[in-house]
Formats: sequence, structure tokens, C-alpha cells
Amino acid sequence: MLKYVLKRILLAIPVLLGVSIIVFLIMRVFSADPAPVVLGQHATEQAMEAWREANGLNDPLIVQYFNFLGGALTGNLGESYYTHTPVTQELLSRFPATIELALVAIIIASVVGVALGVLSATHKNSVIDGLSTIIALVGVSMPIFWLGVLLIIFFAGYLHVLPSSGRMDPLLQPVGGTGFYLLDTLLMGDFEAFSDAVAHITLPALALSMYSLAVITRMTRSSMLETLGEDYVRTARAKGLKKRRVDIHHALRNAMLPVTTVIGLQLGSLLGGAMLTETVFAWPGIGKFVVDSILKSDFPVVQGAVLLIGTIFIIINLVVDVIYAYLDPRISYSKEEG
Repeated sequence: MLKYVLKRILLAIPVLLGVSIIVFLIMRVFSADPAPVVLGQHATEQAMEAWREANGLNDPLIVQYFNFLGGALTGNLGESYYTHTPVTQELLSRFPATIELALVAIIIASVVGVALGVLSATHKNSVIDGLSTIIALVGVSMPIFWLGVLLIIFFAGYLHVLPSSGRMDPLLQPVGGTGFYLLDTLLMGDFEAFSDAVAHITLPALALSMYSLAVITRMTRSSMLETLGEDYVRTARAKGLKKRRVDIHHALRNAMLPVTTVIGLQLGSLLGGAMLTETVFAWPGIGKFVVDSILKSDFPVVQGAVLLIGTIFIIINLVVDVIYAYLDPRISYSKEEG
């Protein structure tokens, strides 16, 4: 197992290098010149040229890339062109908001998706099965930004029961703490602030969770149907065990192995897919910050954020593989280790 983990870590190096090269070239080739954007349209050509020189944008692309890569290896992702704050500091200050949103979204997707998948499999070809199929199709096909707008119109604009933007009422925001508002307000015992945080995160978490919910639902259904046809399940039923006990304690326990992998992969995807959700709901996380930085051609921020998200995605994949091997002792990595 240790050799396998080390091999995966080594394989992650060329992947991250590829990600860094791609995002670096895309920002340089397809983004607008940041000099007039940063200095303003009335800046003189001499001022813009001096700014480019000071920020290393007049250097050859290969030199710029290796400067960025060298800084990244030491934890220095550069400074934002606008705030003049280290990119690492900017990202870390927004990191809890994105992680909190992604975790709530994956919890919703996992709980609802597994429940729908189990009901769909145990009531095959029934009305419940049909409804879960429709939900899965809607979740897969509906764009996040469109679903987000619909949720805002209905729950915030029509019913007036949930806020449409932001992370929390500024007057109720906890000072200090972990940066995870749901956790901080609970630890403080401030249930008014906790309720406000829950209200603000509900709509963006629902919008972000729909695609993952659909994927988890279909995977759970497929895995449950396969497990329900196994000999040991039929044997358990023949012994006279109750249907619910057989479905939950025998079938679902083994059916959850591939579902666990999907849930882990979906969590990694949610971190990258949060950009649209955070933009629609004005959620102050990394995603919205990156979108704003793309529009402003803030190269260091975009490069650093993509590299950070890529690293997190690779780590999550590795953790999922290790957990899967732990849950299923039949899994062996001996070939990979060789």
C-alpha cells in the first residue's frame, strides 16, 4: 500500500506540471493585457510599459513560467495585481467558504442520492423508480447557473424565505475562529447566527449538489440492483430475514463500495465546479474570486487558484483509493506496486 501511495504521489507531479503549463499559456494567450486593465484606460503607454517591466511580463514566456513554477515550489504564488497581497493569503482567506459550500453540497447529494438510489433499486420499475430517474436526468442536464437563477427567483423572489446572495448577515458574522461559519457559530452557541448561516448556504448548496446527486443516485441504483441479485442476498431472504434488514444490512453495505468512490470524486469536482455557483449567489469563495480575477486578467491569482484546486483534487482521489482498499479487503495493489 505504501509503495502504491508513493507511486501515485510521483505520478501527480507531471499532472500538476501539465495543469500549470496549460493555465499559464491560456492566461497569456487568451486574456487581455493586464496593464491597461490595472492602470486604467487613461494610463500612458510609458506607464503601462513600466508596469509590465516591473511585473516581469516583458520577459520571454519560458522565463515567466519558470519564475512562476519556482515560486510555486516554495509556496510563493506571487501577488495579486490589484490588492498587492500574496496570492496564497488571498486564497487561504476564501478557502473556508468554498470548502464549507462543497461539503454541505456533497452531504446533500450523498444523503439524498443514496436514499433515492436505494428506493429506486428496491422498487424497480415503480413510480418511485420513475421519479428518481427524472430527478437524475434533470440534475445531469440542467446547468448550475440556470438552476441557481430558478432557485433565487422561487425561494428568494417569490416566497421570500431564503436569501439570494452572500454568506451571512455582516452583523452576525463570527470574529476569528476557523472561517467555517456553520462550525464557528455552533461552537459559540450563537444559534441565531447559525440559522442565518444555514439560510444563506441552502440555495447555493442545493444548486451545486444537483449534478452530484444525480450521479450518486444512478450509481447507487445500479450497484444495489447488482448486489440484490447476489447469492448471499437470496440466501438471507431464504432464511426468513426481513426485507428491510436484507436490503440495508446485507445489500446496501456492499453496494456502497463503488458509491463511496463516486462520492469522493464528486467532492473533488464540486471544488472546481463551485465557480459558477459562487458567481450566481455572490458567495465569497475561491470560485467567485477566480472568475473576477479572470475578467481582470489577474494572472497570479488564476494560476495559483487552478494549481491549488488541482492539487486538492489529486489528494482527494488518492484518499478515495486508500479508503476503497480499506473498505474492500479484496482490493490489492500488488500489481501497481510492482
